[in-house]
Amino acid sequence: MHVARLSLHDFRSYPRLDLELDAGATAFLGRNGQGKTNLVEAVDYLSRLGSHRVASDAPLVRAGTDQAVISAAVVREGREAIIEVELNPGRANRARINRSQVPRPREILGLVRTVVFSPEDLTLVKGDPSDRRRFLDDLLVLRTPRLAGVRSDYDRVLRQRNSLLKTAGHARRGSSSQEAALSTLGVWDSNLARIGAELLEERLALVEGLRPHVGTAYEAVARGASRNDAHLAYRPSFDLGGATRRDDLTTALLAEVERRRGDELDRGISLVGPHRDELVLTLGQAGEGGTPLPVKGYASHGESWSFALALRLASYDLLRADGDDPILILDDVFAELDTERRQQLAELVAGAEQVLVTAAVAADVPEALSGSRFLVAGGEVRRDG
Repeated sequence: MHVARLSLHDFRSYPRLDLELDAGATAFLGRNGQGKTNLVEAVDYLSRLGSHRVASDAPLVRAGTDQAVISAAVVREGREAIIEVELNPGRANRARINRSQVPRPREILGLVRTVVFSPEDLTLVKGDPSDRRRFLDDLLVLRTPRLAGVRSDYDRVLRQRNSLLKTAGHARRGSSSQEAALSTLGVWDSNLARIGAELLEERLALVEGLRPHVGTAYEAVARGASRNDAHLAYRPSFDLGGATRRDDLTTALLAEVERRRGDELDRGISLVGPHRDELVLTLGQAGEGGTPLPVKGYASHGESWSFALALRLASYDLLRADGDDPILILDDVFAELDTERRQQLAELVAGAEQVLVTAAVAADVPEALSGSRFLVAGGEVRRDG
């Protein structure tokens, strides 16, 4: 898979841009603030309908305008398709495939698949549990686009249920308003257990699939490491009792929700479900006798970077095993790495069908990724050579 043409209209700093791209490695070079990352961000947006830099669409629309358009000609197994998204902050976004509008933007998910390496990747290791949950869910949707709907439904149920918990918790005990809220809550308990179990089942399976790839990738990017050093495990918000199948997980979730009812009413928030789970990252050689210790808080800066890179490389390997090379985006990541890790990463990804790199200077791009180059300055993008 690769992007052959990228067109932007009022996206970020670009009033209008049309760019022809090659398969293989392409580097966008220029000083900070010139618009390099905006280009790869647009490609990534088509993959997951979101930015790896900001949480909402509003900053993606050029100042003074009310709409942005991203369009790309994507080549997959020799066939070309035109994928287009209109960003309309405050209104519904729209999407088209080959000029024909689709009912919902998420219909295009899976047509473009990207894996992004960026300086923000350290949050996968050092950030909050929500950062690691988002990593898992984004990867789930890339592999199985229909799970975007499951994820959205779960968020909707969670908001509604939290609202009811607050209402019931604040109401006078035994009052009609509390009784009404509690009776309605039962419906949302069932919805949370049913949808949450589907999401939980998928996450558990994903972590099992990722685990060997993470070990292999960590060995490749960390000095002197073995594939047994890096570990990851899924830690749910309560003891599942060995359940892994959806029906059993639904039953377990519903039972735990009922058990924690008093605590939830006191705090006015849902305390059970995938939104409270954690992806635990450990290094097996960090402690005495090889006892695994959490990467967060114990790993050095270099080890943390190696683990973050391993998570991205593992994602790439897993997607590739599905039968299609995702587009690799290396967004200003080489400036964060020492020379050895730069070289190791470059050699590992050089064989991808398309690699898009951003860097401040050409010297930051390893020789293994020499290919097409564009200079980005003053809002203009021109091919170098």
